[in-house]
Amino acid sequence: MILAGGAGRRIGSEKAFLEFFGVTMIERTVEVAGEVADEVVVVARDADQAERLRKVVPEARVVADSVRGFGPVAGLAAGMEAAGSEFVLAVGCDLPFLNPGVVNLLFDLAGGHDAAVPAREGGLIEPLHAVYRAGPMAMACREALAAGERRIRAPLGALSVRNVPVELLRPLDPQLLSLYNLNTEEDLAEARRIEEVRGGGGGPGRRRIRPGRRSKPLRESR
Repeated sequence: MILAGGAGRRIGSEKAFLEFFGVTMIERTVEVAGEVADEVVVVARDADQAERLRKVVPEARVVADSVRGFGPVAGLAAGMEAAGSEFVLAVGCDLPFLNPGVVNLLFDLAGGHDAAVPAREGGLIEPLHAVYRAGPMAMACREALAAGERRIRAPLGALSVRNVPVELLRPLDPQLLSLYNLNTEEDLAEARRIEEVRGGGGGPGRRRIRPGRRSKPLRESR
């Protein structure tokens, strides 16, 4: 599931439609998510954005928030309810270095829990780069919305969460670039510099169709 509704006020453009080496961020994210999932759901903030997203990523399933003004919690609720799998990847569309290997590890670590969420020292977590059990997470988000709660941490309090120390991700992603997100024009400029140093610049690469993909991410924009 991809949340694509961010207005991107600090970066000057809707994040989903930001261009990164010739492709939009939503196209890049959908392509990489498609490497580890059979279906991708994109969650949009409203019907207008959903229609625009369908034109850019027609291969994805696009849904819109059912509750306006509650940000990621509403988007997660809509995406989890639209999911076709027990476990679902939830990411934002502002992660230029999303790493399929890291995502697969999170799926592995989610077993026996309701969520696997990367965690840094000091208690900082990455709830929009995480794997969730769709049913419990959808219910927890709806309960948070009913309580008027907008904080992304609120639904997690009702779940069995496995906090995954980011050090466990480093063998697959030594610089933890998969957690790098775009909030400002400076972030975007730095991401472009990193991609050039890495020898990229040609988009996320050709999608590889692999057997045994275990989840169905929601291709819905938020």
